[in-house]
Amino acid sequence: MKKQGFLVLLLLCICLTVINIEPLFEPKVVTQKQKQKVYDEVEGKRTYEKITKKEIAVEQIYQGNLLLVNSKIPVHPESIRSDVINLSTHNELTKGFELIDSEIYLSEEIARRFSELITAAEKDGVRNFCITSGFRDFEEQSILYQEMGSAYALPAGYSEHNLGLSLDVGSTQMKMTEAPEGKWIENNAWKYGFILRYPRDKTDVTGIQYEPWHIRYVGLPHSSIMKDKNFALEEYLDYLKEEKQITARINRKKYKITYYPIFQRREINVNDNSYYEISGNNMDGIIVTVYE
Repeated sequence: MKKQGFLVLLLLCICLTVINIEPLFEPKVVTQKQKQKVYDEVEGKRTYEKITKKEIAVEQIYQGNLLLVNSKIPVHPESIRSDVINLSTHNELTKGFELIDSEIYLSEEIARRFSELITAAEKDGVRNFCITSGFRDFEEQSILYQEMGSAYALPAGYSEHNLGLSLDVGSTQMKMTEAPEGKWIENNAWKYGFILRYPRDKTDVTGIQYEPWHIRYVGLPHSSIMKDKNFALEEYLDYLKEEKQITARINRKKYKITYYPIFQRREINVNDNSYYEISGNNMDGIIVTVYE
């Protein structure tokens, strides 16, 4: 009898263990609107958290990883990353992939994030990546636009490549539409803060044809939420603006994401004891992401 009781207890423990295990990168996001009593200064509501006042200048709208750039919303000079480097002169950042030429530029921070992505892909046996394009200045973008036309390029100042946050990734073996590298990027890039900026089913939203090679860094948890909800960047920013504030739980981590409209210099509330990031949306406000 005791032996049977022990076996039942053992089976119960095993079941409980399985139930509580969460895959490290399960694309599962739980989001909800923040309750009114802890809602912060966005609508002038009272907050019960320990907070710090932070002054936000209008220029912050045009800085950060969540900037929207498309054929209607241009790049502002202050939006261009200040840490853009020539990747061919940084061998430590190009391990595991090739560069199509010696003139590939990219934000150094984004290059490091991409290196993390490449390391993960190698562990999955996918290792024939190359970068075909990264940051472009306005002059280079203008030349490309004149050569390729509006069907294949955007005018200078209206391309994400002018930010330093985007890159075109190819396979050394075949077209990305057919390559294992393309499939891996589509299924896994979000785990490392990247999104497939122009998905096949979002051409009516982005105004750009499907580009399986073009990835854009937005950072976690945003890439995870966008993957889970099947949002293009335009849709995600509209969603945040509509909801004003959401909380998200991703792989046992909790995030609070708040949209603030910015029409002039103002103060916002931030949690005094939490790490947070601020990004503009390049339109009319900022997004504060608190890592709780």
